[in-house]
Amino acid sequence: MIAKQVSVFLENKSGRLNEVTRILGEAGINISAFCIADTSDFGVLRMIVPDPDKAVEVLKAHFFSVRTTPVVLMNTPNKPGALARALQVLSDENIFIEYLYAFSMNEDSAVVVIRPSETDRCVDVLTRHTDDLG
Repeated sequence: MIAKQVSVFLENKSGRLNEVTRILGEAGINISAFCIADTSDFGVLRMIVPDPDKAVEVLKAHFFSVRTTPVVLMNTPNKPGALARALQVLSDENIFIEYLYAFSMNEDSAVVVIRPSETDRCVDVLTRHTDDLG
């Protein structure tokens, strides 16, 4: 499944992450998953939210630098080796992954957020190999 990921560029200074989460919370926007990548000067907060367009609108209104990017959401068993099998399938098909992060809400399954170089092709490959991944 393809989803819109919201990316927010943050200065590395105290309180900026709190400010984003407060603004989204006040707007009634829940954060389903997130990760933060940082350098010495700034960080990038990447999020999956139920209404990415509203999140972008709200954050831009508060002068944050925000953009959306397509990502692939992949469900996988929450078992040792499941992610390795999925990554092997993508590697065998020459799908380059820029980054990924994952979360699990229960013992049975996990959701992996993938930013591939070719979004549609990644979905096609994962769909064709569904039986190999479970």
